[in-house]
Amino acid sequence: MVISGAELTALVGSYMWPLFRISGLIMSAPLFGSKPVPARIRLGFALTITFVVAPIVSPMVPSVDALSPTGVLIVIQQVLIGVLMGFSLQLVVSAIITAGQIVALQMGLGFSLMVDPQNGTQAPVLSQLYVLMVLLVFLGLDGHLVMIEVLTDSFHYIPISDKGLVPDDFWQVVTWGSMIFSGAVGIALPAIASLLVVNMAFGIMTRAAPQLNIFAIGFPITMMLGFAVILLTLPSIVPNSNAMFNRVYHLLQYLLGMGVP
Repeated sequence: MVISGAELTALVGSYMWPLFRISGLIMSAPLFGSKPVPARIRLGFALTITFVVAPIVSPMVPSVDALSPTGVLIVIQQVLIGVLMGFSLQLVVSAIITAGQIVALQMGLGFSLMVDPQNGTQAPVLSQLYVLMVLLVFLGLDGHLVMIEVLTDSFHYIPISDKGLVPDDFWQVVTWGSMIFSGAVGIALPAIASLLVVNMAFGIMTRAAPQLNIFAIGFPITMMLGFAVILLTLPSIVPNSNAMFNRVYHLLQYLLGMGVP
């Protein structure tokens, strides 16, 4: 049995080209791309998904030398497509972290910082509570399976070639980045309104009784009321985060040519 160089190149490329797009997604997606996940685990995920997806997309894989200029362009395009998909999902996590920061600052817990394992930065403890809850919702609603399904469909709508994303696609993602602030305000709005009324009440008390040490009694009251507001509004995070993930998946479908946003 003799295998020619062209056949060997086509066989290697049928698994190598999809691997770059899948690796870009795994590297930047929520939960899978977080820093606590070892690089070997991420590589194992990428290789496993590649061996499953590659036979489906192999007829569309071009036979191109990986070291040629065209091969380099294909690698760049595939990595950009994967990173763009994972980054779009990260917008939801960033919105949740921002919402937690807003609520923590309103109730006086802005100083309670800890290392965020998702991004490797410091974030309030309340943000970590929200992020862990949203990631559990993401897994419980099979968001990871939907992500893999969108990834598989992307090979049909954007075949592997040296032409893929255009600057307008990146501009769409930048525009949808406003969801970080709109989604965060939507989640934190009940706490903002409730604690604003409490602060106004403290201001009236200070004007009525200047000798009252409002800082001594205001901080514990604000914190206790803040925890009560969190307890009452925590169930609303699930539908809000689910709606944001659906919006992101619609965005990805639009960027990949599957439909409208």
